Amino acid sequence: MPEQQENTAYQMVLNRLAELALRQAQVERQLHDPETITDPAKLVELSKENGRLTKSLSGYQAYQKTLLSIAEAKQIAEGAGQDSEMRRMAEEEISVLTAQSRQQLEQLVDDFLSSEEISPDSVILEIRAGTGGDEASLFARDLAEMYRRYAEHKGWRFEPLDFSTTERGGFREFIANIRSRDVYRKLAMEGGGHRVQRVPETETQGRIHTSTATVAVLVEPDQSDIQINPAEVREDVSRAGGPGGQNVNKVESAVQLTHLPTGIVVRMREERSQHKNRDKAWRVLRSRVFEYYDSRRRAQRSETRRQMIGSGERNERIRTYNFPQNRLTDHRLNRNFPLEKLIAGEMDDLLDALSQYDRQQRLEALLSNS
Repeated sequence: MPEQQENTAYQMVLNRLAELALRQAQVERQLHDPETITDPAKLVELSKENGRLTKSLSGYQAYQKTLLSIAEAKQIAEGAGQDSEMRRMAEEEISVLTAQSRQQLEQLVDDFLSSEEISPDSVILEIRAGTGGDEASLFARDLAEMYRRYAEHKGWRFEPLDFSTTERGGFREFIANIRSRDVYRKLAMEGGGHRVQRVPETETQGRIHTSTATVAVLVEPDQSDIQINPAEVREDVSRAGGPGGQNVNKVESAVQLTHLPTGIVVRMREERSQHKNRDKAWRVLRSRVFEYYDSRRRAQRSETRRQMIGSGERNERIRTYNFPQNRLTDHRLNRNFPLEKLIAGEMDDLLDALSQYDRQQRLEALLSNS
């Protein structure tokens, strides 16, 4: 994006934050109004709004304070007269504060561009084998391992919730919970179609095959974020089946939940305890139902706005993993990355580039939507 356009977008963000600051001042005046104090419902509503504004504006207020300090330092430098030492100290302070203000402005813009998105500290990662038979399931397994290694590299908590295996050790489906303060921002753009090109283990003539898998990264909302009426959920229990010993086969430990309004079905069978499977199933169900309604809300916005969000529809092919050439191509960035490093869990270069790409998309959408 040209510098002039970027500066225009940044100014738009600052103007919007200035409007929010005016609104907060208005809310604070209303909170001290005797009529508000005698109206409990209004008092609660305004208090919540004030809390949200305070959180949203903390960075903006710090930025404004830095700008004020720069103006004061400039006044000192201009009024120093013959005192060269005072002028030098003021100019040094101006340099330090200017660099600080630039960092604050970048952070303000980043926060503003993502302010309408949820940034939770817990996500549900779902990987499913696509076309390609056994090779697709083996690729799904490799993707699950790649994300597990990346989580380990970042010090995140990675908890497998459920998986369905094939005879060759691949995954038909793999579901995990990942927890970290910045996990959603890092992985939000991983959702979509992933394609692999390589010689399968079962290939005897050395031919390269193409297989696919899909990845979804879902917010794990707090129970306060999504209310599901238990009366609208049908629960079925059954024997888990598959490997795991006699208990798995004899005890009805598998749990299947069906959300009747949406038709969303979650089956959990990994644990031997029905109680644990039920708890995990509810966690996944809440995430899927939340995503269902949130995606409908996003779909009601303009196409420009949805591009700004960077939603990453799941049926889009976002990436190709070419093993013979040790190359990963991200089709949104139109860039190649060393595959061996990424499969080993060293994903920061790729994810940082995607984050910058998403930021540019949002800035451009902000300008075109003005």
